[in-house]
Amino acid sequence: MAFTKKEKGDMTARYEKWLSESQALFVLDYTSMTMKEVDAFRAKARENGSEIHLVKNTLFARALETQGYKVPDFFEGTSLVGFAFNDPPALAKTFTEFIKGSETRKIKGGFLGKEIISDKQVKALADLPSLPVMRATLLGVIQAPASKLVRTLAEPSRSLAAVVKAYSEKAPVAA
Repeated sequence: MAFTKKEKGDMTARYEKWLSESQALFVLDYTSMTMKEVDAFRAKARENGSEIHLVKNTLFARALETQGYKVPDFFEGTSLVGFAFNDPPALAKTFTEFIKGSETRKIKGGFLGKEIISDKQVKALADLPSLPVMRATLLGVIQAPASKLVRTLAEPSRSLAAVVKAYSEKAPVAA
C-alpha cells in the first residue's frame, strides 16, 4: 500500500513525538505474528505505561535522524517498536517474556536514552527490578538509620517502664 507524501509526513511526525517522550525503545522482529498476538503484546505493554507500534523502517529511520539518534542497522525486515515512557526495565521484561519459547520472534536491539543497546543488553535490563521495587529499596535504605536512632533513643525509657511494670505486678498494693 502506497502512502501519500502527507501521510508519510504525519507518520514521521508521530514517530518523532513518541521518540521525544520515551526514555527507551526496543525493537522486535515480528515475523509470523498474528494480529491477535500483537494486540495481546500491546495490552501487556500498556500495563507498564508503554506503547508498542508497527513502524515503517525508512520513515522511522528518518525520525531517528531528526531527533538526533544514530540509525542502527537492525531496522531491516519487520519492526515492532516498544516505547518506554515510564519504566524501561518493565518494558524490557515484557519483551523478553514475549519472545520466550519462540524461534521466530527475536529482539533486534534498542535505545536507552539515545544510546544504542544490543539484544543482550535489553535482556540484562529486563533482569533489573521494576521502578516501584527500586524506589521501595531506596526508601528502606534511607529510613534505616533514622529508625535505628529512634529505637536507640527509646530503649532506656522502655527498659525503665518494663522494670516499673514488673515491680508493680510483683508487689501487691497495701490498703
